[in-house]
Amino acid sequence: MRLDGKQVALALDEATARRCEKLKEEGILPRLAILRIGQREDDLSYERGALKRCQKVGIEAGVYALPGNVAEEELLDLVEKLNRDKAIHGVLMLRPFPAHIRDERVRETLDPAKDVDGITDGSLAGVFTGTGRGFAPCTAEACLKILEHYGIDPAGRRAVVVGRSLVVGRPAAMLLLHKNATVTLCHTKTRDLPRLCRQAEILVVAAGRRGAVGAEAAAPGQIVLDVGIHMGEDGKLRGDTDFEAMEPVVEAITPVPGGVGAVTTSVLAEHVVTAARRQNP
Repeated sequence: MRLDGKQVALALDEATARRCEKLKEEGILPRLAILRIGQREDDLSYERGALKRCQKVGIEAGVYALPGNVAEEELLDLVEKLNRDKAIHGVLMLRPFPAHIRDERVRETLDPAKDVDGITDGSLAGVFTGTGRGFAPCTAEACLKILEHYGIDPAGRRAVVVGRSLVVGRPAAMLLLHKNATVTLCHTKTRDLPRLCRQAEILVVAAGRRGAVGAEAAAPGQIVLDVGIHMGEDGKLRGDTDFEAMEPVVEAITPVPGGVGAVTTSVLAEHVVTAARRQNP
């Protein structure tokens, strides 16, 4: 079975639109600021997707585009301005930043209350402690939203996460742990990775490498969430798994495109509306 992310996104958008309308009835217009440096095509692509999703659910979104050679202090001044602006409820920073911008310093400057993509230490602390403060990274949470939509309860199941980034791997592992899964966190240097993957009932692959996990890691009954997205030599998008080899073996798997990535901007929109409510209790 294919786990269709578009269907998950549709359900999330409907719920978010209803919440957004309720806020508007109270005189609160949820707003998102998208902060982009330079003209990276992947940034522009995600920006277009985020703007389209916000428009669909009723969120007002604006882009703050800075040149690729922007001075770090100018960027930090803008972040501080967005922090102070009570009309803006969420800030999305498109990363990675140019080499001359210190990522840690920018993350430290952003108010965790407006950090709707879970990049600040304050947000990640909430993910790891399970306090519910801040927001989880959108892609990591999208994995859990897919499981929830399809009625897949992680409780008591063996989950393996391949990838240890703070963007997906580690937060996804923590979110699964909070759902009472038994989690093993792996990466591309893990010894005998296929064997560990075969033991998983839920397998999240966020290795950041095209085709990193193939048929040798598949097992009947598995639920596979492929987070990767890469352009193949044939011009088609591919994930971190060998989809064609794994699909006939496993119970269910997300396609690329149309899987986890399709849900990510819906989670972003949900976070913006939640942030607007928190800031206007």
